[in-house]
Amino acid sequence: MFDLKNRCHHGVKVINRENSDTVSFQTQYLLLCAVLVAFFMIYIVRLWYIQVIQGASYRFQSENNRIRIEDISAPRGIIFDRNGVPIVENRPAYHLVIIREDIKDLDQTVRELARLCNRDPEDFFSIIEANKTTPKFMPLRLASDLDRDSLARIEAQRIRFPGVVIQLEQKREYKWNGTAAHLIGYLSEITEGELKSEKYKSYYPGEDIGKVGVECAFEKYLHGARGGRQVEVDAVGRRIRLLDEVLPISGRNLWLTLDLDLQRKAESLLEGKTGAIVAVDPTNGAVLAFACSPTFDQERFIRGLKRDEWLALSKDPAHPLLNRCSGASYPPGSTYKPFVALGALMEGAITPTTTFNCPGYLQYGNRQYRCWRHQGHGSISVERAIVQSCDVFFYQTGLKLGVDRIAHYAEMFGLGERTGVGLGGEQPGLIPTSRWKKQATGIPWQRGETISISIGQGFDLVTPLQMAMAYSAIATDGKLWYPYVVKRIEGAAGNEIDEIKPRLKHTIHIDQRYFDLVKKGLQNVVEDPRGTGHAIRDPSIPIAGKTGTAQVVHVAQGANRKLLEKLAKLKDKDHAWFVGYAPANAPKICVAAIVEHGGHGASVAAPLVQKVILGYLKGDDKPAAK
Repeated sequence: MFDLKNRCHHGVKVINRENSDTVSFQTQYLLLCAVLVAFFMIYIVRLWYIQVIQGASYRFQSENNRIRIEDISAPRGIIFDRNGVPIVENRPAYHLVIIREDIKDLDQTVRELARLCNRDPEDFFSIIEANKTTPKFMPLRLASDLDRDSLARIEAQRIRFPGVVIQLEQKREYKWNGTAAHLIGYLSEITEGELKSEKYKSYYPGEDIGKVGVECAFEKYLHGARGGRQVEVDAVGRRIRLLDEVLPISGRNLWLTLDLDLQRKAESLLEGKTGAIVAVDPTNGAVLAFACSPTFDQERFIRGLKRDEWLALSKDPAHPLLNRCSGASYPPGSTYKPFVALGALMEGAITPTTTFNCPGYLQYGNRQYRCWRHQGHGSISVERAIVQSCDVFFYQTGLKLGVDRIAHYAEMFGLGERTGVGLGGEQPGLIPTSRWKKQATGIPWQRGETISISIGQGFDLVTPLQMAMAYSAIATDGKLWYPYVVKRIEGAAGNEIDEIKPRLKHTIHIDQRYFDLVKKGLQNVVEDPRGTGHAIRDPSIPIAGKTGTAQVVHVAQGANRKLLEKLAKLKDKDHAWFVGYAPANAPKICVAAIVEHGGHGASVAAPLVQKVILGYLKGDDKPAAK
């Protein structure tokens, strides 16, 4: 009985708890429904407000306003000379851009824009036709770098041209246009093929990139990173507000090893001539001057060359785009003789006291190989043979040494291979060997050919930059450096700096007494009254160097060379060489100069080298500022 009562009592308690929970749940449910009803009421009221009260305003915006994504190009890095003088900078450029989606009458708009820009409408239509597959909401550039008058006319009537945008961009400016053009290079629009390459995977169509020279070799540093902004514009393209922006990162600045004053001096000396002058610091390989003549207008590439203009420039018989400092090779002529002398001394083919008689020619087989001095030099040793540039002495020395050992020593000084300056388009030149000729022609090497290469003729080919580096190695007793043109790379804010350290290629192991003997001969080329370069002697600064006259055409046996020189047409005249360094006892600069079809190295090229050396060491005779 007790258990039943107790069970009933407990049962009543359970039923009461369930009733209480049901009441609580119903209360929560009703509260949630009230919140939802309130939310939906607010939502309905808001919709009514937007559609009824503000409907006209939002309808206008939806029909007339657009969200535009604007690209922001990164300012390209500035290029300075070694002293901090800006050579290449940036300037603002204004481009005419259209958004076809926003233009009601495209034909009429394009014709009107062409009139305001003084352009042929067909030029604009051809651009549109070429981009007909491009989405119409994408900006399309019709004209780059508008002149001020065109810009003012368009801006004055912008309200009449919905969908027409003036785009601001930083454009390259070559402050000394044409100066060091082959070293610095130029920019041009990226091609479709380049866009597909891994090197330019982050680039956009229409961007300018470096094509040659420093602009190309250091593109990844100079380019920077593009930015962008999201803006709201109205129906005529006027900006209403900025929605979002990512600022671009400027390219890094370059400090060259180039001395601008020396560069301009070298180029002024080459004016009216065809040739090259290269000046380097023999103690570390830094390039101080890199002058080619003729040069070219870098700004023409920035403005954009038409096809006929490019063809005219590329087919110009003067070849102004040719980099004659490192991209063209020439027979070295007598400037090659010091390397033959060092090889022969090291190999024991001759000694410092060895003499050969020079009657004005060498009879070899049934042919006479003539010396440049018709009456000859008589009995002559190696040091005097360098001073007076005796051909016969080196004919006989070369025969004793042989073609392959000559090549071995020439290659030790970096001849016949690229210097590694890193500018692109560098030529290796050619130092022949018996194996090379057999592979190239299938004909064995002939000893008579050794006679020619012993004085830098025949197959021998070198570049002016190679010769400057090779003579620097003589001047520094065997230290052959890699040439370099950039000494510092720094961030635009100046807080990120990478110094470029000089790099020693190798040390040439030749007995010091032989270096001393050859260097004495090179100094006496200028100091000795009988030296071939005596005319450029300066009493304040001892200069050492070597003249060279490289034949362009073959001279028949027994022909009168002096008469032929007078009668020769320009293209048949010899190339004039001089390579020298100074001060002779503690060199600070080494200069190689070649004048194509200039004639004699002593009278044509040597004075150029002298003026470059004196201009650098004395700091005088600088060209007037532009």
